[in-house]
Amino acid sequence: MTEVNSPPRVGRWTRLVTARPRLSLLAALVLTLLAVLAGSGVADRLGAGGWEDPDAESTYATKALERQFPDSQPNLLLLVDAGDASVDDPAVAAEAKRLTARLAAEKDITGVGSYWAAASPALRAEDGHEALIAARITGDEKQMGETLDRVAPSLRGTHGPVKVEIGGIVAVRHEMQTIIQEDLTRAEMIALPITLLLLVMVFGSAIAALLPLGIGIVAILGTNAVLRGLTEFTDVSVFAMNLTTALGLGLAVDYALFIVRRFREELATGVDPSTAIGTTLRTAGRTVLFSALTVAVSLAAMLLFPQYFLRSFAYAGMAVVLLAAAAALILLPAALILLGHRVNSLDLRRLFGRGAPKRTDAQDGGTAWARGAALVMRRAPFFALGTTAVLVLLGLPFLGVKFGTADDRQLPASAESHVVQQHLRDGFPGSPGGGLEVLAEGRATPAQYASYKERIAALPEVLRVDGPLVKGDSAYFTVQPRGEAVDAGAQRLVGELRSTKAPFDTKVTGTAAVLVDSKHAIGDRLPWAAVFITIVTLLLVFLLTGSVLIPIQAVLLNALSLTAMFGAVVWVFQDGHLSGLLGFTSPGSIETTLPVLMFCVAFGLSMDYGVFLLSRIKEEYDRTGDHEEAVRHGLQRTGGLITAAAVILAVVMVAIGTSRVTNTKMLGLGIALAVLMDAMIVRSLLVPAVMRLTGRATWWAPAPLRRFHERFGLSEGESGRPGGAGLDRHAAPRGATSDDVPTEESGEGMTDASGDLRTIRRTPGGT
Repeated sequence: MTEVNSPPRVGRWTRLVTARPRLSLLAALVLTLLAVLAGSGVADRLGAGGWEDPDAESTYATKALERQFPDSQPNLLLLVDAGDASVDDPAVAAEAKRLTARLAAEKDITGVGSYWAAASPALRAEDGHEALIAARITGDEKQMGETLDRVAPSLRGTHGPVKVEIGGIVAVRHEMQTIIQEDLTRAEMIALPITLLLLVMVFGSAIAALLPLGIGIVAILGTNAVLRGLTEFTDVSVFAMNLTTALGLGLAVDYALFIVRRFREELATGVDPSTAIGTTLRTAGRTVLFSALTVAVSLAAMLLFPQYFLRSFAYAGMAVVLLAAAAALILLPAALILLGHRVNSLDLRRLFGRGAPKRTDAQDGGTAWARGAALVMRRAPFFALGTTAVLVLLGLPFLGVKFGTADDRQLPASAESHVVQQHLRDGFPGSPGGGLEVLAEGRATPAQYASYKERIAALPEVLRVDGPLVKGDSAYFTVQPRGEAVDAGAQRLVGELRSTKAPFDTKVTGTAAVLVDSKHAIGDRLPWAAVFITIVTLLLVFLLTGSVLIPIQAVLLNALSLTAMFGAVVWVFQDGHLSGLLGFTSPGSIETTLPVLMFCVAFGLSMDYGVFLLSRIKEEYDRTGDHEEAVRHGLQRTGGLITAAAVILAVVMVAIGTSRVTNTKMLGLGIALAVLMDAMIVRSLLVPAVMRLTGRATWWAPAPLRRFHERFGLSEGESGRPGGAGLDRHAAPRGATSDDVPTEESGEGMTDASGDLRTIRRTPGGT
């Protein structure tokens, strides 16, 4: 017995987006040109920092020191190399003093000091051939970069008996920003032609292949304009531009691939373009909308963290996902209406076999996916346990993760600021520029300051204590740790300093203190972010499937699919394996915010592919009531599509991963690995195995939730449901049966995840 619904009609959404297709595309062109103008110069307004918690003790102390003791926070270092001579040689000293005076005369530079003025051992290399000039550039990040560009050319290079190289945090961040912009341009030049080539291989038609690329470009340009607008109100990280490019191309290709493929299949049934686009929006369009929401939810979780580095990725990611979906659901249908059957024009396959018959789905590989799914389900316990064991094993290196801060070692070994900082680590006592500062607030006597200094000097991790420098009711001490700036000893020292009793209020800052506070901030908010992602994902997947078990499976399997990525990040980037091949310097740690960022992005993309698969399985189960057949059919129709989409997105991420900045390289290559593992291992092996083990119980839901899903649920191809959500809900003609539903197969190499032309809903009895 079948339930039937009203005859199909052209839905309101279809009428809206296709009523004036030329006008829609013209408006889109105008808006894109405006986005180009609005987004121009956005990279110059982005920051290269953002790892600090703005509400942390270290942030408060840093700002207080900048206000009250601006000379205490040098951010520009000049490494003066005397060659074979000593830095105490009279000629060397005279030239160094001249350089110091020249730097002090520059506008927007304060607190200029040097080894030759202060005779501080911390500013002199242990071999006596190098010493430092330190200063502070004032202003915001953009102003500091402009000042550095102005003064650096006259200071850098050979001056009489000395050679000068420029380092310090300002130089590191400015060089990082410049390199990221250059690398992003190169990544786009790599990714665009390869993506176009892969799309041509998937579609055959050059016209069809250009459509997803156009949607991606619109999404990227629109997001750049959004980021440019946000810089007027908040800080935005330059690293976010990498995510804009990657997701803009990757997701736009996913969504357009899905819609264009479905549209071509509908045309193959003999319907006119208007009918084809209506069916496409009712089926593939709703899945695209749902998929975009799941990805946006995962990225939105980063808004819960205080660091603007993470929040920037939420801004960029949510904007580009929603713009990509909007372009795919508004602009792409208008273009398809105008193209009609010409969407199949310029079939490049004719170059390789003119007149060759059009291949069927079975010949293309759909049957191979079906056979693979059947094999996996026959050996479900073996594949479920085996795949899980392999993924867990690949993730084991992450148990040894060590967290650190982003420093000069993010840059190539040849970068000037990296060279300077490496000289400081290798040749100078303590950690110049990486010490801890203790801010003391409240009136105190010299004896009280001296007593406090003795107490902190006696701490086991302390190499030396300088100060105090007193100004009014405030003072500060500089504490040099025995080891490196952010090693375990320096982090312990932060806690010891904060617990040392004093007759005044104390606040600790410095590189290690910023790291400790950042780890604390992430640890505090991580459970809330996890709960947010989990609850919203469970709700969205329930609305898609109407099942209680499937959402739980989706969350757990998606999380499991990321283990290989996290294990590889530690094994490669922390432990340094393959560092020579990939061209980076391992800092021996992972920047604290990177795992959070990579989890949110990779989890969202995994859900993207999960929605494609689950929507097709749900549609087939509603139509037939056969659980195993639904799983097999779902993989048969979506396996090729998901694989194609994953390969294209991986290409884009690998292009991003060619960056010379280690964090960007880690992000690109890590996400590429996660995407491929999810599409080729989890979706192909683990999901069908687990669904076979859970059987028909997979679709169970208590009666109240079933009624809720009947009213508010959404799934591709499902229609006629009272109150149901989605784009243009319609069903099969009254009186139709499952035998009446045409099932035209695709002629391309990878089949669509879309629904049949008409869908009959399964009754509660399963008939």
